Amino acid sequence: MTLRARQLSCVRGTRKLFDSVALELSAGDALRVTGANGRGKSSLLRILCGLAMPEEGQVFWQGCDIREVRSEFARALVYLGHAAAIKADLSAVENVLAAAALAGTPVKARTAYRALETAGLDAVADLPCRLLSQGQHKRVALARLHLARDAHLWVLDEPFSSLDADSTQDLVSTLDRYLVRGGILVYTTHQDVAPKAWRSRTLDLDAQTAC
Repeated sequence: MTLRARQLSCVRGTRKLFDSVALELSAGDALRVTGANGRGKSSLLRILCGLAMPEEGQVFWQGCDIREVRSEFARALVYLGHAAAIKADLSAVENVLAAAALAGTPVKARTAYRALETAGLDAVADLPCRLLSQGQHKRVALARLHLARDAHLWVLDEPFSSLDADSTQDLVSTLDRYLVRGGILVYTTHQDVAPKAWRSRTLDLDAQTAC
């Protein structure tokens, strides 16, 4: 499995956020995207997922432009944005079921409960999310990862935000196992944490260089 981007640029209004970004990732690779606030980290992740169009450049999955293999790419991808995107009036398990359905990978209730148990949320699975903390909201969103272990590409925008130390370590372990299985990970974080990977790289949008 390979994800490749060529000469990506992004413009918002009259401002160019980044230019000539290139990358190539394969099974077991992790890429951390860094840069100052407003530099375009979230925009780059959305472009890599096909949720936004670049001003210039292309993104390729398995050698094909992602616009030409939308269905195949969607099946291979899990994208979690910076916001938890949790419906406050739905229970935790209802949120997990809804997220899986929207992603085109519906699951049964018992599977959703099992994912929440793995995320340490079995005691609150049936509570409305308006009663949960911000950290619990984040863990409800991240529970989707336990339903998508076979997805080839995880793109995660600030996955560690709002998590306590134990939950952060649990997520690192989840990402470690995913990379060992041959997944590809692209992520942003302001925290000093990093999963293990066969090849771990950083793309600094301030410098616009990959190292």
